[in-house]
Amino acid sequence: MSVKPHLSTTLSQRLVLTPQMRQRIELLAMTKVELSDLVSTQLSENPVLEELAPDENPEPAAIQADEQLLSAVSTEINAPESALPPPADAEFYAGESKAPATEPATPADEFTSEPVDRERDSFEEVDFGSFSFEEYLDPGYRTREVETKEDGPSFENMLTRPLSLEEHLSFQLRLSEVTPEVQDCGEEIIGNLNEDGFLASPVSEISALGNWSPEVVEKALHTIQRLDPVGVATSGPREALLVQMEDQGQQDRLAYRMVSEHFDRLQPHRMPDLAKTLNVNVEDIKQELDYIKTLDPHPGRKYSGQSAQYIEPEVYIEKIDDEYHILFNDDGMPQLRINPTYRRMMNSDKATKEEKDYIKDRFRSAIDLLKNIDHRKQTIYRVCKSIVDRQREFLDRGVEYLRPMMLKDIAEDIGIHLSTVSRVVNRKYVHTPQGVIELRRFFTEGMMSDDGEEISTRVLKLQIKKMIEAEDSKHPITDDQIAKRLAREGVKMSRRTVAKYREQMRIPGSRERRAVL
Repeated sequence: MSVKPHLSTTLSQRLVLTPQMRQRIELLAMTKVELSDLVSTQLSENPVLEELAPDENPEPAAIQADEQLLSAVSTEINAPESALPPPADAEFYAGESKAPATEPATPADEFTSEPVDRERDSFEEVDFGSFSFEEYLDPGYRTREVETKEDGPSFENMLTRPLSLEEHLSFQLRLSEVTPEVQDCGEEIIGNLNEDGFLASPVSEISALGNWSPEVVEKALHTIQRLDPVGVATSGPREALLVQMEDQGQQDRLAYRMVSEHFDRLQPHRMPDLAKTLNVNVEDIKQELDYIKTLDPHPGRKYSGQSAQYIEPEVYIEKIDDEYHILFNDDGMPQLRINPTYRRMMNSDKATKEEKDYIKDRFRSAIDLLKNIDHRKQTIYRVCKSIVDRQREFLDRGVEYLRPMMLKDIAEDIGIHLSTVSRVVNRKYVHTPQGVIELRRFFTEGMMSDDGEEISTRVLKLQIKKMIEAEDSKHPITDDQIAKRLAREGVKMSRRTVAKYREQMRIPGSRERRAVL
């Protein structure tokens, strides 16, 4: 059978996202910190964008972020050069300081600006050489002379970062009084540690890498395990705890025997069995467990390099005169505008076609960014406004009055897609009278009571937690008893559902709670 090449055509439909739509979607999913980093990057890459000075106040009309004017400018840029209108000095802004935003911004009917003094700011007086277009259009093969300061400190030398576990241990090893052979073996061991500080490779493989004797490897391991943090270069949490107790001289303590011989049984609900095995009192077991908790079973984690994630509220929900207002937290966010000088360059005969094409492309990018930032703010406002309308009782009285709410409820309320709401509420926090809350925490499923009222599952979990906290310590209530109590309050819930909610709150069962006491 012979195979012959042939041509064929197919017709299909598919969704293609434009760069503007792709950026709009990405901005919705960004946090405030990530958006600020993006804006700073765009300021450095796009010469058409510029930042307002801290002491410079934008005009009220400019703060409205006039989409009609931005659309008009986009049309002018795409039009032939002969169809471009005379140069204008309108300034466009994106970003606001923390100010009330009780109503979404709407396009202004007319854009007004102060008259421009042409004698003072004449296009003919613009020095094109000062804009260094060669730096923006340089293909990369030309060499330019750069003025440097030999005596000036390097900016890179001012940057700081936390020490990694490998750097921290290597520095201490170089200060240790060991032979060069042990030091070389120790460096190899340090390079084979995981983020918890444990050995990621067998000792036999490390020994084979440098043909070191077992005595040298043992000496290197013993040295590194006693460095700070004590317990690294061990095989796991059990050995790490033993090394830390040996370093403190606690080898004869009961805790050392518990970790060495009964590590898998160090659980609160198994204390009576462990006390019977070791022939000691339960109180002695509890005291030793309290000591073991002061040790670190994962000594390398604090040097893992995972920095803390700081939470910064995206918006503030504040109650003013019995009404809730949504205020955007724009502190630290650069306020942008389009430099009018570059727009006038497009109408000049002095600028080359290459320069004009470059400015037009930068204008399109700047206008898309400004419109997408404004769209992001408007979408966040609409979502928060809908949440406030539905959860007013929670904002007034607390978590016990949180109403069940789904993402689709907000999507249908404000007329946007479900995925858009998901992007808006993801990783974004809001400051409310009840504290700083992640927007996604407002969304929870619910159950119907006998009275026909929906109760949030988060409220049910809170009720279960309160019942357990108020129980008799000698006779803890079971999941079945909790289900019966909820049924008497009008909420029908199975024992299995109660157990599921209890496990989600990391609360042990009644048997374990009784054993702990």
